[in-house]
Amino acid sequence: MSNYNFAPTSRYYDVATATYTDANGENFVYLTRRLLPDPADFALLHWHTVVAGERLDLVAASELGDAEAFWRIADANAAMRPQDLVATLGRRLAITLPAGLPAPPAL
Repeated sequence: MSNYNFAPTSRYYDVATATYTDANGENFVYLTRRLLPDPADFALLHWHTVVAGERLDLVAASELGDAEAFWRIADANAAMRPQDLVATLGRRLAITLPAGLPAPPAL
């Protein structure tokens, strides 16, 4: 578990920390690598088609109700660089539940 106080909604909430000790004996705590989750771990809600002038934070605000949740869209679409997701007009973005939550039952 992270030693930092990240909110449960942060992409870094569950990232572990490690400590580096330099030659002078000074310790530096840092976050370990965060790997992108498998897109198959996300339950699709619907698709969003990118239009001119969109930013991922605005898509997240509209689709998820939280602009800071842009990283959830990036994770669900396997994007290392979130800004790349809105660079191509017409691109379809998967809008999903958070990783690990099951899909709602079909109506």
